Amino acid sequence: MRFLLVVPPLAGHVAPLRAVASELSARGHAVAWCGPAPEVSTLVSGHVFPAGDSGPFALALRPPELRGFAALKYLWESYLVPLADAMVPGVAAAVDAFEPDVVVADQQAMAGALVAARCGLPWATSASTSTELADPLGALPKIASWVSGLQAGLRARHGVLLGDLRFSPHLVLAFTTRALAGESRLAVPVSYVGPALPPASASGEWSGSDGRPLVVVTLGTSNASAGTRFLAESVDALAGMPAVQGLVVDPSRHLISESSGVVVPRIPQVAVFARASVVVCHGGHNTVCEALAAGVPLAVAPIRDDQSMLAQQVVTAGAGVRLRFDRAKAADIRKAIEAAPAYAEGAARIRDSFSAAGGAEEAATHLEALG
Repeated sequence: MRFLLVVPPLAGHVAPLRAVASELSARGHAVAWCGPAPEVSTLVSGHVFPAGDSGPFALALRPPELRGFAALKYLWESYLVPLADAMVPGVAAAVDAFEPDVVVADQQAMAGALVAARCGLPWATSASTSTELADPLGALPKIASWVSGLQAGLRARHGVLLGDLRFSPHLVLAFTTRALAGESRLAVPVSYVGPALPPASASGEWSGSDGRPLVVVTLGTSNASAGTRFLAESVDALAGMPAVQGLVVDPSRHLISESSGVVVPRIPQVAVFARASVVVCHGGHNTVCEALAAGVPLAVAPIRDDQSMLAQQVVTAGAGVRLRFDRAKAADIRKAIEAAPAYAEGAARIRDSFSAAGGAEEAATHLEALG
């Protein structure tokens, strides 16, 4: 079979599909990617059909102070909808050239859904984050109507009549489990396959443990401009905790000279999390899943977008605690770090649910059934 994977230029959204693509290829299927150039080519291996230019579509361009509806408005009006419009011609050309049996479209690459629906191809949604499964706008009818209107405009421009472009009527691959995300509220088939994580060896080795319990603080790769204050407070918090080893990830390098040995620009995340006792993070889906896959309890300080709902999922699942990102001081972060180990049992329960879900192998089996 031939599978075309349509993705946005976002590392966190591409990551689960890399493992799925590898599994499909190992089973003898032909796999190609489609997304904005040149960034998608740097995120994947294999053939990439270009679809638009990633330059205008960098979430780093979003003003870091935006929160709540302002952040959502920017995401839809200045990112998701323009990205879909820009990608459609390239996705259509890829479908013509590659002739896929199945299209797999990330939720934030709606051009894949548009072209697949227009061509009558079976398509699956890659739900790289779980928050949409709970229909978060269901209790906000005016905002839900606004999003529906934006989608209606997209469909009209590209000749597609019906359907929510975020959710395939054929298959939604949810890279999480019910134990963490709860039951879907969608009226479409959802398969909970668990995170499709790379093997620990893929992230690199790490031998920096000094024997004390390890506390890792990371806000991901796309929050450098917004995260400096929180990371600095985390450094201060860890300075007052001599019984633990702290590791603060600062991609911007603003803090490295101030705290030798504690602050680093990057880490082999899977390998480090395998040694960690607590992870403090922003609630990005990949970071949350990589920590919980290792059974590590979390202290989550959500910044924007889906992160608040993911933080709530962690708390509801009994796998960690929540912090106020904008207001947390060193004392608050220290208190959360001290409280998080009490949630190790909940984190272990989520880890076991991930192991049982099947990951990339289960996702590949579901995709094969669509052809």
